Amino acid sequence: MKTALEKLVDAEEKALQLFQSIEARKLIVAGKSEKQLSEEVFALAFELFDIEKYWHKRIVRAGTNTLRPYDDNPPNLIVKQDDILFFDFGPVFEDWEADIGRTYVIGNDPYKLKLKSDVEAAWYEIKAWFGEQTKLPAAEFYQHIMEVTRKYGWEYGGQLAGHLIGNFPHEKLEPGNHSLYVLPDNQNDMFLPDAQGNKRHWILEIHFVDREKQIGGFFEQLLTGNNKTS
Repeated sequence: MKTALEKLVDAEEKALQLFQSIEARKLIVAGKSEKQLSEEVFALAFELFDIEKYWHKRIVRAGTNTLRPYDDNPPNLIVKQDDILFFDFGPVFEDWEADIGRTYVIGNDPYKLKLKSDVEAAWYEIKAWFGEQTKLPAAEFYQHIMEVTRKYGWEYGGQLAGHLIGNFPHEKLEPGNHSLYVLPDNQNDMFLPDAQGNKRHWILEIHFVDREKQIGGFFEQLLTGNNKTS
């Protein structure tokens, strides 16, 4: 019988296959709206995995919308030539959640390509640091993420930097309770078990922005697994 982590890794691997298929089918092109891209990804997920259930809203953000955090609902933009955009999808596979975010650049703008590269490199650097810890308040982890963001020369654009992940539906945020999220006011140890004594598993999400140039990049996946680089 597979462990919770193994089931989460399986879900993530399927989600990564979905993202690979998005690229292989060249769905990301100029002239489409964010909404159209989201609908095409939804249809592709159903075609490949019979997936219709997502545990959070499907996000496609392009251009200036890449500055906007998760909770925002910005206007539906059209993807432009030489644009930057990111996806954030949370498909549910056999009641186990995945949460994947990736940045894409249309064209060869070196600054946008640097942002795409930096946000991914920073994610893996932060994951490696986390892997050396045995006790870590979420607030301290959040501050470390901010330090890495500044080291790479970007501003942090998100409202949080991670959250719990698990069997659908996973532990939910209660009003005024930030203990399930990587936030600056969460002093709880990320290595503490859940209420049933089970090991918790976390998603790490990184959102870099340049507000002057009005662009952002995003990278997200399972923090506590052995991730593939695709």
